[in-house]
Amino acid sequence: MGYLIFWGAVFVVMLIAEFASMQLVSIWFAAGAAGAFAAAMLNLSFAVQLIIFVVLSVFLLLITRPLLAKLRVKQQPRTNADLNIGQTAVVIEEINPALGTGRAKLGGVDWIAVSESGDNIPAETVVMVTRVDGAKLVVRNAAEYAAPYARDY
Repeated sequence: MGYLIFWGAVFVVMLIAEFASMQLVSIWFAAGAAGAFAAAMLNLSFAVQLIIFVVLSVFLLLITRPLLAKLRVKQQPRTNADLNIGQTAVVIEEINPALGTGRAKLGGVDWIAVSESGDNIPAETVVMVTRVDGAKLVVRNAAEYAAPYARDY
């Protein structure tokens, strides 16, 4: 009877720890405690109960953790720079990939700018940000972007 209470308490503590952390760590030990609890109900020795607890916990941890890691959705952390994608900027220094020059002003901030297509983009051109690569804006001419959607009426 004493081992039933012990394994029941281990089970409850592990479940509480799992719900508190939500990291899928303690749940395997709760399952091991449930197995040991079943062994205690069958009046198996404490050594057998302990072996069942350890083996079941480790087995479930080793088998299911890698599977869950594959299923877990890995999200890229969003940064404030991502908010610039789709915004328009003005080229303040000609974007010239051959010379390695190019700057654009976006929201009052001066950025290094590179052409998405590799073409030169003259100063004073309105461009659209297609992605942010570190501290660089990758841009394309905003007029070229709008052209496929323009209609003749």
